[in-house]
This record gives sequence, structure tokens and C-alpha cells, in this order.
Amino acid sequence: MTLNSRRVALLVAANTALAPFAIDAYLPAMPALAEAVGASIHHTELSISTFLAGFALGQLTGGPLSDRLGRKPVLLSGLVIFLLASLMLTTVGSLGELLAWRLVQALGGGSCVVNSAAIVRDCFQGREAAKVMSTMAMIMMLAPLAAPAVGSGLLYLADWWLIFVFLAVYAAFLLWLMGTKLPETRAPDAPTASPRQVLRNYGSVLRHREGMGYVLAVAATFAGMFAFITASPFLYITHYGVSPAIYPVVFGANVVVMAASNRVNIRLLRRRTPQQNMRLGLGVQLGVACCLTLLVASGQDSLYTVVPLIMLFMGMVGLITPNAIASLLEHFSHMSATATALLGSIQFTCGALAGVVVSGFEIDSAWPMVLTMLAVSLAGNLALRGLVGRAAGREITSAT
Repeated sequence: MTLNSRRVALLVAANTALAPFAIDAYLPAMPALAEAVGASIHHTELSISTFLAGFALGQLTGGPLSDRLGRKPVLLSGLVIFLLASLMLTTVGSLGELLAWRLVQALGGGSCVVNSAAIVRDCFQGREAAKVMSTMAMIMMLAPLAAPAVGSGLLYLADWWLIFVFLAVYAAFLLWLMGTKLPETRAPDAPTASPRQVLRNYGSVLRHREGMGYVLAVAATFAGMFAFITASPFLYITHYGVSPAIYPVVFGANVVVMAASNRVNIRLLRRRTPQQNMRLGLGVQLGVACCLTLLVASGQDSLYTVVPLIMLFMGMVGLITPNAIASLLEHFSHMSATATALLGSIQFTCGALAGVVVSGFEIDSAWPMVLTMLAVSLAGNLALRGLVGRAAGREITSAT
């Protein structure tokens, strides 16, 4: 492929940013939205888990379609669905309507965003792919950094419904951008798979020991991240007393660390393998989760003690996710969108389950979030070390 790596990173980052905008922009408006739909804030937070579940399903179906029909048709169709659902969300008056339209919105978003990693894999390989994905992720960090601030500003200007109008406008912008600036990156002679072959392809990924180590490592990290994101409106605004105007600042601090860790990841890849970086990130997350548990158990948790640890936990995503995706796709380059779809489906499903666990216990403390983060961090470390081991790192080192 002759596409410039920076241009690819910018285009797929703009595409992938759709998800964090859809998830994070309305977090400051959660109390107002709960009042509008006549539900508690804990029940309204289930709309995050609903979105994640729909996003997982959208990727599971969109990935194989992308491998069969091409990247652009699936991407553009998903954007249209996302746009229309965003407009319908401006009219919801009950919790049921909110959950239903968030599900539809997520189905479109999932089938759209699943193409990002596949497009990178179409154009690049090996360490270059990991570097482009890391650059893409760093650019994409601007979305969750800006999203709560944008949501807070729109909430101040009008009300929660204006946030969903913004999402519809962003989807319309992506329709123009991807329709005019992105060529079809899937090779014309690439083999296509029948529905039965798609199921076999999913099975081949599920049976691949090393590949599933990468999948589960990302899924565990994602679950820990969304345990925090789901709990953050209640924990920061209600429990610790942060105002909706200050919430984006406290929330955005996590994203700054995530962006910095992506830069660190790019530098570390010059002398370390992607697997080594993943082990480092997962180890730090487990240590942070243990510290958070001790803080809450001792009653010393506060905004000033919890926020720095959360920042460190979230920052490690930059050392885990891009390396895991690049490592996984090295084994499944012939069906990159399908493998990415399964990865995305599992990670978003785990994120949804973590959100349900955190929201399901209407406990006015940090315990649901902290214990969930501890459990998934332990699971991620065990998955990577047990399924991947150290052989992969040695193989890549010897190959280079």
C-alpha cells in the first residue's frame, strides 16, 4: 500500500474516536439524564453497558462483512445507523427508550469502528503496524479527553439532548471524511469467506492459545477501564462531591496519562517486544488495583488519593492495547477484520459485564469499582502469562 502512515493514523483515529465520544460525552449529564427518564443514576448508568453490548455485537457482525464486502461499505453503513439512532436519542422520555436506542446506536458504531485495526493491518505489518496503532491511539486519546468537556459545555448551553445532536453531527462529518478521503484498503483479490467459513474463522481464533492470551489481556484491561468509567459519574460527582463543570478535568487527567504512555510505548518498542510492554502494563495495573483495595479497606480513599492511582491504571492501556492488537493480527493477517471483530466483541462484552457489576450494586462507596478492577487485573495477568508465556517474546527478538 502507498498510503502515508500519518494519514492512515489520522483517518482511523477519527473513525475510532466515535466510540469514546459516544461513551464519554454524556457522562457529566448522567444525573440530568436520569432525572429526565425517571430513573436512578445507577440504573441510568446501565446505558453504558447497553452501548458496550451493542458495540460488541456490531463488531462481531461487521468484521466478517468487512472481510467479505470491503472496508468502506460496512464503515459507511454503520455511520448512517449511528447517525439516525443519535437523533432518536434526543427524544427519549423513559429508561427503556434510552436503552433501546443506545443499543441501535452501538450496533452501527461497532460495525463502523471494527474497520480501524483492519485498515491498519491492510497497510502495515509487524512493528510498523504496532507503531501506527500506537500513534493512532495517541491521537484518539483526544476524544475521551475532550468528550466530557464537550458534554459539560453542551449541558450548560441547553440540556442533555444536545449531546446526542453533537454525536449525530460528528457521524455526519465522518461520513464525508471517510467517503471522500479514505480509499478501499482491502485487496481486490483477497479471499472471501462464506458464513460457515466465518464461524470456522472465529473458531480458529478461539482455539489459538497465544492469540487468546492477547484477546483476554485486552478484555481484562477494557473491563477494568469501564468499571471506572461506569462508576465515575456517581463516584466523582455524587460520592466525592465534584461539580459537573470540574468532572471533565478530573476525568480528562486519565487521558493525558494514556496519551503519554502511548508515546512511551513507541519509544520502548525500539528495544523491547510488544509482549514485554504488555506484561509491564498489566503488572502495573494489578499493583494499582491492590493499592486501591487497601485504600478503601482502610477508609483512606478520597478524591486526592484515588485519582492519581486511577490515572496510573488507565495510563497502562497505552502499553497493552496497541501491542496486543498488533500481536494478534500477526497470526491472522488473512482475516484481520474477523479477528479484530472477535477481539472487539469480547473486550466490549467484558466491559459491559464490568459495568453491570458496578451498577448492579447500589452501594454508596468505591467498593464495587475497586473489587472489579482487582479481579479483572488478576485475570489479565494470568491470561497473558499462562497463554502467551515468554516464548513469543523470544521468537520476535530472534527474528529481528
